[in-house]
Amino acid sequence: MSVLITKQSGETAPFSKDSLRKSLLNSGADEIDAEKICQKIEKEIYNGITTKELYEKAFKLLKEIRSSIAARYSLKRALQDLGPEGFYFEKWVAKVFEVQGYDTITGQQLTGESLVNHEIDVVISNRDTDIVCECKFRNDIDAKISVTTPMYFLSRFNDLKNREFTFFNRSFKPNKGFLITNAFFTSDSIAFAECYHINLISWNYPEEYSIKKLTDKQGLYPITCLTTLTKEEEKILLSKNCILVRELVRNPVLLDHFKFSDDRKKIILNEAKELLAR
Repeated sequence: MSVLITKQSGETAPFSKDSLRKSLLNSGADEIDAEKICQKIEKEIYNGITTKELYEKAFKLLKEIRSSIAARYSLKRALQDLGPEGFYFEKWVAKVFEVQGYDTITGQQLTGESLVNHEIDVVISNRDTDIVCECKFRNDIDAKISVTTPMYFLSRFNDLKNREFTFFNRSFKPNKGFLITNAFFTSDSIAFAECYHINLISWNYPEEYSIKKLTDKQGLYPITCLTTLTKEEEKILLSKNCILVRELVRNPVLLDHFKFSDDRKKIILNEAKELLAR
């Protein structure tokens, strides 16, 4: 009989050794280490173990191998740590577009044709494309965004798409809408968005441009991935607009705010560089 894993939502699902092994390999563990970790966890799990407990076991074992591998494995949790309200998740989304050459600004209020004011999480432009983006942050990273959310977003986009605004010292006329979450979309959400040309990005969708794939391919790891920083140190760096690990590597003077020893600073930067080196 399969061991059942309890998700944060309370739902249960069978434990999958293959899924665990795949996630370990994707994080940079080699075949031998991945198999050792799977075998050890198989001996320790029990019926009803939570996804959080399972993650913590795997994370601890990976950290014993190399902290940068554990940091990569912790991406989903690291995105959750950009909460609890999602303010820094919006900042992270803006950075994702910035590194692709877009201009971005967060937390804007735009008035639609109906004269209704719309809170837009991220305004994005590269002169050819003008994007309004809504971010749906979830503290429950197993949560699913229902079809009512893209429906609501479509109505807001339609109210804005024929309006002209000024951003980045130029005309801005919304011609594309993005709905981005750190969680998941239901199949109905995806079907509706595809029909009405709403761009969705979630942890696992679309397959080649999901949050997981984009982050790994372009090295867009949030600072909360680093295992060598405390939660308080992460918060301080975030408050200084150091959202991405790459920003810390490029500007290590940010660590001068803390009274770190040279050795501690070296350990943090080494983990950050290894994380980006893959």
